[in-house]
Amino acid sequence: MSRYREMQAFAAVAQTGSLAAAARHLNLSPATVMRTIGALEIRLSNTLLTRGPRGVNLSPAGEKFALNCRHILQQTDAAERSAAGLHSCPSGQLTVSLPLLMDHSIFTPIALAYLDGYSDVSLLTRTHEGLPKLLDEGIDVALVVSHLPNSSDFAMPMGWARPVVCASPAYLAKWGQPETPNDLKTHRTIFTTSLGCESGWRFRCERSSRLIKLAPLLRCTTTRAAINAALQGYGLIRCMSYEAHLELQNGSLVPVLNGFASEDVPVQMIYRNGRRAEARVRTFIDFTAPKLRAHPALLNEDTRLPILS
Repeated sequence: MSRYREMQAFAAVAQTGSLAAAARHLNLSPATVMRTIGALEIRLSNTLLTRGPRGVNLSPAGEKFALNCRHILQQTDAAERSAAGLHSCPSGQLTVSLPLLMDHSIFTPIALAYLDGYSDVSLLTRTHEGLPKLLDEGIDVALVVSHLPNSSDFAMPMGWARPVVCASPAYLAKWGQPETPNDLKTHRTIFTTSLGCESGWRFRCERSSRLIKLAPLLRCTTTRAAINAALQGYGLIRCMSYEAHLELQNGSLVPVLNGFASEDVPVQMIYRNGRRAEARVRTFIDFTAPKLRAHPALLNEDTRLPILS
């Protein structure tokens, strides 16, 4: 196998952290990928991967080689795509991954405006929980609400989201407004099971955080269902600020315990290949990023203080 194919196979393994995932990406068998990496290590007289029960990890030499491989492969790919005209004419399918409840009121109007200007591009959107794996899942661009681990993906900050506790005006008129997190123990609460198995909500108290254990009146499998229940006056919910943006904006939900809100979470756009990304990716990012940053559902340096009220 050529040196280019060896580097391509190794870079795919380094990117995905899995021989099987790299094989799927390259449309090869796992055995072929293993043999290719083995032949590369023999040729270089060095160990690039360490294999264990949970997959493969890069050795120190492998980390350096992976960085060089990505650089060489990106340059080669950029040259081929430029020759084919893919960098100058946005076209083809663009796959975008979004957090749940980011799509309807926030992303969709911006995406439709982009498609109006780039008629040769088609858009496929997916929703996700957690961090998507761009290469492994065939995703071009992803919006994530999270602190990012070290990655070879490129990231652009869009703003912040804040965990917020809220309820309908009718509920607060009947049950009163909690003044401290401890007051929640005498209130009706609604949980979203998709957020995890914690038995309570976490708040900022002075310089640390504190988990307030609660017995929810209702458990919903989705945040949308929990928001709908809160709108009906069934109790208090805790969600991210952008998830209930319209309801908070029009007053059908009212935030409480603002002074105890947990740390803001960064909203970021991640993608692969940087400036060498295809035209549909670059034009999409250039078009959507400023609009997302200006969207009132996302907090910025001006709107983070004072705390959402």
